[in-house]
Amino acid sequence: MSRRIHTDGACRGNPGPGGWAWAADETHFGSGPAASTTNQRMELLAVIEALRSNPEGDIEIVSDSTYVVNCFKDRWHAGWLRRGWKNSQGQPVANRDLWEDLFALALHVDRTIHFTWVKGHSGDRMNDFVDALATAAADTQRGRSSTGD
Repeated sequence: MSRRIHTDGACRGNPGPGGWAWAADETHFGSGPAASTTNQRMELLAVIEALRSNPEGDIEIVSDSTYVVNCFKDRWHAGWLRRGWKNSQGQPVANRDLWEDLFALALHVDRTIHFTWVKGHSGDRMNDFVDALATAAADTQRGRSSTGD
């Protein structure tokens, strides 16, 4: 059975100060800031940090980012790699550095990483929780974490 982890990214301006967050529940979570970034980069970093902080077992990443979820659901990554990190329009893939980090954590590993989309700002309790953490990190440029211990 997979462990569900919600992720979210936030940005004040695009680019601007940003924040990322992940949470397995209200007692096991992490968040952090970035001084000048984009929303897409924060969405990616949220997933990267979630997987780094939870290195064992099968994981279901729940995200309101179609950018992240569709890359895996629709296998965009396979085309990017086949085309030498070019998108379907022949342009360089944006945020390649973070995608490479994420692929190293999510593909070709001894565990299953599954991605599920959830509508943002729709009353999903855990999506609202990670949104609040990511927004606070963007606003204060400070992260938070709790291991649930």
